[in-house]
Amino acid sequence: MISQKFWGTKISGVSLPLYVAMMVVLAATIALNKLPLNMLGLTLMLVLFGHLFFYIGNRLPIVKSYLGGGSVFTIFASAALATSGIISAPIVNATKTFMNDNGLLDFYIAALIVGSILGMNRNLLLKAAVRFIPVSLAAMIIGFFSVGLVGMILGVGFGHAVMFISMPMMAGGIGAGAVPLSHIYAQGLGVSSGTMFSEIIPAITLGNVLAVIGAALIAKVGANTKYDGHGVLLPISEDEKTKPLRTLDATQIGVGMMIAFTFFLLGTILNYFVPKVHTYAFIIILVIIFKAFNWVPKQLEESVVMFNKVIMGNLTHAVLAGIGLALINLHVLAQSLTWKFVILTLTSVVVMGIASAFIGKLFGLYPVESAIAAGMSDNSMGGTGNVAVLSASNRMEMIAFAQMGNRMGGALVLIFGGILIHYLH
Repeated sequence: MISQKFWGTKISGVSLPLYVAMMVVLAATIALNKLPLNMLGLTLMLVLFGHLFFYIGNRLPIVKSYLGGGSVFTIFASAALATSGIISAPIVNATKTFMNDNGLLDFYIAALIVGSILGMNRNLLLKAAVRFIPVSLAAMIIGFFSVGLVGMILGVGFGHAVMFISMPMMAGGIGAGAVPLSHIYAQGLGVSSGTMFSEIIPAITLGNVLAVIGAALIAKVGANTKYDGHGVLLPISEDEKTKPLRTLDATQIGVGMMIAFTFFLLGTILNYFVPKVHTYAFIIILVIIFKAFNWVPKQLEESVVMFNKVIMGNLTHAVLAGIGLALINLHVLAQSLTWKFVILTLTSVVVMGIASAFIGKLFGLYPVESAIAAGMSDNSMGGTGNVAVLSASNRMEMIAFAQMGNRMGGALVLIFGGILIHYLH
């Protein structure tokens, strides 16, 4: 019986015996310090870890029901490998470089953003966008003052609570959020940016974890209720529903890749001239404009959606493993876990989730989707955090809206952070 189950089990389409064989080869390569620290070696490592951990997490009783399932387990299991030293520092550093500097994250998010927007019904996209942005910004304002108020009650102080917990959590991640915010704070207070970075990174890390768990719980609690849009922000008619794709075509997938990456390069060019606006934000704006004016032929739209589906199906778990290996330091997270810090971080996540659900309902959005795409994503670790949040709630099709709120809100945090640091600390 056990033997039959062993031979019959599949992990992401791969039979368990073959998967075990590949893991043995990977482990041997790592043990011999011979893992190629390039696209080949790192991609295989992240894919194998990601699919395995996701499979395990979705089957662990408590984890799958209350702690974010496979997505959260993948992040923490990968982080444990790095923090414990099982995966050596050179491999962890190479993974960090591969994820950020060498563009794995850009590759993945470009496919998701362009594909998700072009795959939406045009009228639905425009109606949802004009409602979602004010919901996201309103939730951020409410979250800001709520954290400050709780900070006063706990004796931490309004200024410290908002400047070092609330605003870092809403700043849009590491590269586009924590790094520039730490420089802004350093200039305002006359200290080193490294000191400021070490003070704000724990809130970003814990906030991201709580947002991922929160997204999974919201999706579970709201499942199949009248508040659940099943990944769609607005109630839609039959005509507005996404039509199923025809059979995947290898040539069209290649065309879709070229279209998606061309939009990314256009966003990069615009970011060069206006560096304060993130590349992802420009991509979203450009694709929405092209979609609104029907400038992309239907066949090209389908090509990008095909590319989106291939990348999302094969790289999502790998990206989650990369987040754990490269961006989550369990030692730093453990050292920051005072009860006051946890309460303040939790306040931001809970209050913004509730606020975005209620305000979203007032604007005609589904509360479940609004709470996840606005409340949880605005507390996440930027692009990587959005992937984790939406993966945990099985709503990857909302990546464009999550990025929209994240990037716009993050830009405002940086602007007001530079002003308020002189008065609130």
